[in-house]
Parts: sequence; structure tokens; C-alpha cells
Amino acid sequence: MSDLKVIKSVASAVVSENGRVLEKLANEDQQDFYHISLEEILYEAKLQRELEKSEEWGEPAPTLPMLNLVKGKLFAKKPQSSSSNSYSSDAVVDEKQTGFEGDDDLVSEPINKSLENANRMVRTASWGSVFYLITTDILGPTSAPYSVSQLGYVPGCLLYLLFGIAAAYTGFLLWGQFLTLDSRKYPLHSFGDVVGRIYGKYTRYGVDCLQTLQLICNVAVITLGNGQGLSQMAKGKGCYTALILVWAIIGMIVGQIKSLQRFGFLANLAIWMNVFVIIATMACVSKQLPNYTAAAGTAGVVKGPVVTHVIVSGAGSEAFQSQLTACMNIVYAYGGAMVFIEFMSEMKRPRDFIKGMACAQLFIFTVYLLYGMIVYHYQGQFVINPANQGISHYGWQTACNVVNLLSAIIAAGLYGNVGIKVFYTSFIQKVFNAPSLNSKKGRFIWTFLVIVYWAVAFVIASAIPQFSYLTGLVGAICILQFTYTFPPIMQFGLDFQIAAMQGDGPYDPVNKVANRVDSWSNLSRWVRAYKVNWFKNTCHIIFFLAALATACLGMYSSGEGFAHSFADGVTTSFTCNSPVA
Repeated sequence: MSDLKVIKSVASAVVSENGRVLEKLANEDQQDFYHISLEEILYEAKLQRELEKSEEWGEPAPTLPMLNLVKGKLFAKKPQSSSSNSYSSDAVVDEKQTGFEGDDDLVSEPINKSLENANRMVRTASWGSVFYLITTDILGPTSAPYSVSQLGYVPGCLLYLLFGIAAAYTGFLLWGQFLTLDSRKYPLHSFGDVVGRIYGKYTRYGVDCLQTLQLICNVAVITLGNGQGLSQMAKGKGCYTALILVWAIIGMIVGQIKSLQRFGFLANLAIWMNVFVIIATMACVSKQLPNYTAAAGTAGVVKGPVVTHVIVSGAGSEAFQSQLTACMNIVYAYGGAMVFIEFMSEMKRPRDFIKGMACAQLFIFTVYLLYGMIVYHYQGQFVINPANQGISHYGWQTACNVVNLLSAIIAAGLYGNVGIKVFYTSFIQKVFNAPSLNSKKGRFIWTFLVIVYWAVAFVIASAIPQFSYLTGLVGAICILQFTYTFPPIMQFGLDFQIAAMQGDGPYDPVNKVANRVDSWSNLSRWVRAYKVNWFKNTCHIIFFLAALATACLGMYSSGEGFAHSFADGVTTSFTCNSPVA
């Protein structure tokens, strides 16, 4: 009777109102989707999208975006009795209907159904929460003045615009890929899931490794920026590395939050913290002299009159490297694409994601660029990174640092949350058959992983305590790939395979048979796949190669910058001497 017990336990879990039990069902669903045909995945995704159109998925999306966002309407209300009744009716199975206790088919159907319902129950985020989560990235606005100072007014504005348009397009591609491939039966939870559906599990493992690296480097950059801010508040007193460690320890505490939904309120708060820092910084620099001491410590710029340029010109490799590093800092402003899939996977209406992303991109471009231009106008070559630390008045400098530190730790907590989950589900759970993070053992594992994660971030931040070059390197190696390089080649692969199906017979959903007329070992399938959308395919390949070349240039410039910085003695690993004051 073991199979009947499984059915009963699943039914009991589904009708339970405990959300954590439902989330556990979803997280423990470790199905291997790689043996399933793309035709079946596309069929289930199409059914899912039609279902979302017809069902009542909680309260409607906000009609007055900013008014509702200010009120903090981040997550749609969970459906009440009608939803719970539908779940229970789907999952409850009469013992008499099982035939005999060894009938695997009859057992697997209610289990799969319950997992589908569990996947639905954990999707509660609205597009308003997506807006907040995307714009929580503290590194974008604070790096904007530095980027403009290295490029000039015109190149800085144009590059912000071009990178913004490209980021909006790639975000649109990821949104379309999610809608095309995601379903309750075969849900997508991460960027790597999409890559795995298109190019296979081995490619997915490589992307997961890079995503884990980016997230931990993001945490390291934020930890370094916070340590730099705390050192400035202490007027250079105390060991610089120890101050970085303080924020690593705080991150270990904040990182104990497991649910992404619980970051909704904190992300809401972080946005308004960022806005305060932006406004306060612009107001202060317009009335005060630059922070000459901080500029001399971080960039070696000597005291003198403020100089600005429409176009920053300079000969030699050093000027070229600094401008490329500035471009990589601009990339940071649009670096949210890596977690777009995670956000969509928790939305009740994934179709509404485009609204949140569009608002976020528009906010980033408008506010960040104005911030960069205004601060550069008043501080010129004395702009430092992060820009709020260039305020010379100690009182306002400290106030902005405090707010900035709190906002940054929220962003770091979000990155760490996603990064640990990706690492755990992609590697630890599959390789070592570890338990779900929602189990009792999983709680202890999560605590241990958070401590290790932040400890590694501390080592990275202390070993490379040069803020601008570290952000540039992370932008070139990781962020640029997820935002600009991967999405077009992923779209190419998806379009390529879908186009090849146009010559096949109709898909049989009952028997789950894909009636293909040829295989990928035949040249005819390759030719047909490319010819159907040849212009779009060619454009996506060119986009991919251009982004890859830009990433290589960014890595070169950041690497050279590190070499010069260490050679000149400006940067020293695990130092007690603070670069700012």
C-alpha cells in the first residue's frame, strides 16, 4: 500500500494552506527535462499561457503604476477558497480508483498534478515587485558620474542610451523565451533552465557556474563599497580590511532570509533610499567643493580647478583602458537580466513582466544619467566611485553613506539569496542528492552556505580593493554576458529549432510523439531552420559576436587597470590603509 500512502500524502500537502509545504513540493521536483522533446515543452507552454488568460490570477495589475507602487502593492493577493478547492479536487484520489497498489501510472498522475499546483501557488509576485527588484541595484546610480567623467558628456549620454536600448531588447528576448518554454508541468526557475532547454544540460552547467560567479562578485563589490563608506564615516580610522569584514558579517545575518518574496518590502525601501542618495548628492555637490582628499586617494588626482569635457580625449593605452572601464561600469546599470527568469518564475502573470522591466529600464536611464551628468558638471575630474563619497561636507557625506550602506546590503542580500539557490539546486542537490532547502536539514545547510558565501565575497573584496576596476571586471566577465551576449544566441537557438519544425508533421499530444521528417544529422533540417528566419538569425549572431568582442575588450582594460594600480601602490590586498577620507 506504499503507493496509496504517497497519494494520500501528496493530496494532504496540496490541500494544506501552508505555503511552505507547497513550495517544498515545487523545490523537490528534481525532474530531468532533457529527455523531453521540444515539441512537448512548447505544447505545454502554449496551454499554460492560455490558462493564464482564462483563470482568475488574483487582483489585476496596477492601473496607476506610480501611485500603486508608492503604496507598496508588490505582490498579488493569493486566491482564497476557490483556489484551494480546485487544488484539493485535483489532488484527492479515491483508493478504489487505483486498481492495484503497484500501478505506477495512476500514482504518478496525481503527484505530477500536485506539483503543478504547487508551482502555481508559489507564484505570487506582481509586475510592481519586479520593478522594485530590478532597480534595487545600488551600483548603477553611484557609478554613473564616474563613467561620464571618463567619457565626457556626449559619449556618456550616447552610451547610456545605446546600452539601455540593447538591454531593453535582450530583456524582451528573455521574456519571450520564458513565455515560449515555461509551464506548470515543466517550470523554469533560473537563467540556466532556459539555456538548458535550448542547448542542453552541459551548456546549462557552464552558465550556472558563471551566474554563481557573477552573484558572488556582485556581493563582493557591494561589500567593498560598504567598507569604503564605513571607512569614510570613521575618517580613515581603523583597519580598512576589518571594516570590510564588518559588512560581510552583517550580510551573513541578512542572508538568512530565504524567500525572495520577503525581499519585496526591503526592495521597495531600497529604491527610495537610492533616490534620497541621488538627490542629496546632487544638492551637496552643487553647493560644496569636491572631496579633494578622496579623489587623490582613489584616482591620484591633485587639487585644482574643476574641468569638464564634452568629449574626453586622450592618447595612449591608459586613456583607452579607463574609457573601457567606464563602459563596463555603465553595463552595471543594466545588469539585471541574469535574474529576470527568477523574477518571472515567481510572477502570477509572467506576461506582465514586460511592464515592470520597461519601467525599471526607463527609470535607470533617466535618473541615473541625470545624476551622472549633474555630479560630473560640478565635480569634473574629482568624481570618485561611488559618487556620493565625493561629498566634502562630513555631515551630509555620513548621512548619504549610512543610507547607501543600508540600501546596498539589501541589494547584496538579494544577490546572495539567488546565488546560493542557484549553486545549491544546480550542483549540491544534484551531485550529493542533498535535501530540499525547506527541510529541517536544509535550514542548517542554508545557514552554513550563507556564511561561506559571504566569507568568499569578503576575500574577493579585500584582495582587490579597487572599486572601479573591480566593477569593470565583473561587468566584463559576467554581467555583459547575461545582459547582452547570451540572450541573442539563446533566441537564435530557439528560433532555429522552432523553424525546423515547420517541415515536420503535427505534434501528437496524446501519445507525446513528435512527427519529424528528418533529424539534425540531415543537412536539410539545418538549411530549413536557418532559411525561415534568416535575417533575424543573422542579426542575432552579429549581436552575439559584437557583445562578445566588447566583453573581451572590457576584460583586457580592467586587467591592465589592476596591473597599473598594484604597480603604482594605489591598491594593496588586505590593507589597513583606507583609500578615502
